[in-house]
Amino acid sequence: MPVPGRPSQPACPADTLVIHAATRPPIPHHLARAMTAPSKPTAAHPFAARLATAIAARRTPSCIGLDPRRESLPPALGAAGIDNPKALADIFARFCRDVIDVVAPLVPIVKPQLACFEAIGPHGMTALADVIAHARSKGLLVLADGKRGDIGSTAEAYAEGWLAGPWAADALTVNPYLGHDSIEPFVKTAETRGAGIFVLVKTSNPGSKDFQDLVCDGKTNYEHVAGSVEALAARTAGGRFGAVGAVVGATWPKQLDDLRAAMPHTWLLVPGFGRQGGRASDVRGAFDADGLGALIVSARDVIFAHARPEMNAGLAAHQWQTAVDRACHEMIHRLAADTPAAALQG
Repeated sequence: MPVPGRPSQPACPADTLVIHAATRPPIPHHLARAMTAPSKPTAAHPFAARLATAIAARRTPSCIGLDPRRESLPPALGAAGIDNPKALADIFARFCRDVIDVVAPLVPIVKPQLACFEAIGPHGMTALADVIAHARSKGLLVLADGKRGDIGSTAEAYAEGWLAGPWAADALTVNPYLGHDSIEPFVKTAETRGAGIFVLVKTSNPGSKDFQDLVCDGKTNYEHVAGSVEALAARTAGGRFGAVGAVVGATWPKQLDDLRAAMPHTWLLVPGFGRQGGRASDVRGAFDADGLGALIVSARDVIFAHARPEMNAGLAAHQWQTAVDRACHEMIHRLAADTPAAALQG
């Protein structure tokens, strides 16, 4: 069904969509085959191992956030004047699918921000299901960013729905501040289903210091949480890393360095790169020497690259996907140039 304001032809010609492809080494055939059509998470294929394989295949630890916001979408999509939730949800889904089409050959994983879809109601959740299915069809892992957290049977329901049930995401972000018993249902489901969780430890927002930096028994709250996360990661590790990861913001480079050392079995999800102020040099400490151990997240800098003059130069309004392509390549290049992710380039 046509979207108002959107041209019927492809968002950009194929020859402009892959303008950087010739400069990037080809993905080895055996890794490309392994990443073309991922199945839903299963215990036989743990998330930590699947993530490592995906990062090696794409040769980058870049994670693209899918945060559709009406006011930021490319003008060519015609979202500005849309108030009908169904029509807006359709535009959100189409936008995210188009972004996925660009980044799928380049990165291992995408991170839909659930709040952006929840904000427009039931139609938004239908759009989210469409986006997740499209990402999986393109060989991408999917990290659902919902920061869920609760106790008892409610936590079990969240875990069952997002990591095993109809959503079947590969991983989910989890809020730990209800205590250990609020995390365990997620860990149990993640282990059983071969999924992963990322627990909030030191988040990228300035206000994280209000509670996370408070000192108790000689340690900050985030250090206490990090200790628990590392114990869970070590417990669930079938190899180097476990099913339990940590969220640590790029905006806190010193803490990021310290937390990498304190959590050797833990994948780090690092938001805040780009628009929020995190630089490639700030995230160096998140990695092992071989470029593994961390996922670096960028959303607005990539998906809304049409609003960046240096990325949109020379493009027509309907070619906004080319700006996404340029921005994604820029992110990959910056990480390869200034972090241990260079080891992934081979």
